[in-house]
Amino acid sequence: MSRNNSMEATVLSLKQSGENNRSVCFLTPDQGIIYGTLFGGPKSKLKSLVSPFNKGTLYLYTDETKKTSKITDFDVKSFHLSFRENLFKTWAANLGAEILIKTKCAGSPSQAFVLYNGLLDGMELCDENDSRLGLIRFLWRYMWLLGIKPDTSECRQCGKSFLTGKLTTDTIKYKAAYIESENGFVCEECTSMSDKRFVLSRPSITYLEAVSVLSPREVRSIVISGQTLIELKDFCYWLIENACSSSLLSLQSGIGIL
Repeated sequence: MSRNNSMEATVLSLKQSGENNRSVCFLTPDQGIIYGTLFGGPKSKLKSLVSPFNKGTLYLYTDETKKTSKITDFDVKSFHLSFRENLFKTWAANLGAEILIKTKCAGSPSQAFVLYNGLLDGMELCDENDSRLGLIRFLWRYMWLLGIKPDTSECRQCGKSFLTGKLTTDTIKYKAAYIESENGFVCEECTSMSDKRFVLSRPSITYLEAVSVLSPREVRSIVISGQTLIELKDFCYWLIENACSSSLLSLQSGIGIL
């Protein structure tokens, strides 16, 4: 039995399949990760449309007997020209795609679809520096989707609140140490724990809390230093790789870029 169907989809990756065909991995809001075959050589009009990170309406012809899905059309609604001129944006998008595939969209394809396309569209509108922050926000929100995001509001040991009032760069009273066995942070008075992995500065812990509780627009207005960005990057990269239970090829190959 065969059928035609259509769905909203974003291209995550492509792999060569035979001499002229490609196996394409898509992210969809209803089915999560799906695959389709793009037939045709270099002159195929679909080859330019079915490109990494393009989003639009995907048309598939599925043969349930042969367990195959042929891409018959792809009506692109969103594409990202700036990615061709910026290595970081391309590698960040690849990192996000790899995480989605390895974690099976955290079991929430509709929310994963929104988060990932938000990352892509946001980077298209931003320069590289803002895109780096955008990647941190994506990773932190995706950790919430995975159910592993540590609490950045209070000490895991004594329960003391890290917050003093309105969320600003001066809100957090203390540095916070991440305790792996607790998957949480402890204040300076409780940092004698032997298994602490990271110590985050006040601006870093504040920024993560802001991503958790403020609107995306409010968070985008927060300015942080280069050192804080490095601190956040090292922590979030480690945490998401740990969550995937394996090394991420994008991080290994993108050293010096990401």
